[in-house]
Amino acid sequence: MPTTILSTVQVEGLTLRVRTTPGPTGQGAAPRAPYVLVHGLGMTHRYLDRLREELSADADVHAVDLPGFGADPRPGTHLGVEDHAALLIEAIRGIGTGPCTLVGHSMGAQFVTAAAVRSPEQVGHLVLIGPTADRRRRTILQQALALGVDSLRESPSANWAVFSDYLLTGIPWYLRQLRAMMGYRLERAVGQVRRPVLVLRGGRDVIARAPWCRELAGRAPQGSFAEIDGQPPVVQHRAAAAVADAVVAFRSHPAA
Repeated sequence: MPTTILSTVQVEGLTLRVRTTPGPTGQGAAPRAPYVLVHGLGMTHRYLDRLREELSADADVHAVDLPGFGADPRPGTHLGVEDHAALLIEAIRGIGTGPCTLVGHSMGAQFVTAAAVRSPEQVGHLVLIGPTADRRRRTILQQALALGVDSLRESPSANWAVFSDYLLTGIPWYLRQLRAMMGYRLERAVGQVRRPVLVLRGGRDVIARAPWCRELAGRAPQGSFAEIDGQPPVVQHRAAAAVADAVVAFRSHPAA
């Protein structure tokens, strides 16, 4: 198993936990821009661990736990998508990554997109995995039904990571963040990103459906779309190697 380094970044009185897996070292290892992974609604780094390990074969990887998620204390005030994006940018500055490849899953795709719009100088490439919320299905009932279907398609280990993190996060904070997720217009924000954007989904994902993901890729000035056939929404857990290959290949295209 690769080495994992745990650190914290303090931003405006809030604590962001960062798990870092160093990339290749030694003679002949050329420095490469790092990856920063961001979890989705109600989640933590745990369901990103396999992807973090795979990507570390290419460069340093940092997985950020945003305030209020998992077992961390809840902030005293509500944090919306833009608030989390501002905290994420400060965390990136705090760990000194420089321009990085930002990778977000589910609601994390909203966080990283907002961060890229806010501070483009900190971002070289942007990856949106299973992004939410489809503008054609933007009600809590529709999202809940899709989540139920998707959970039947996931592996036991993925479901354990997801639902145990939900329990740690707690219903009140989860519902606050759910409302923020439903109100964020990702299809508008992605059109403001002036960096290469990859929109990636598992082929069996019923939350982030293909038409929605293709639309996002089309709205991004430098957008592209990829699909991992036969995979459910937590594709970065079930098919981490395939996702990492797609992300590394995408990153070979220089940012404008």
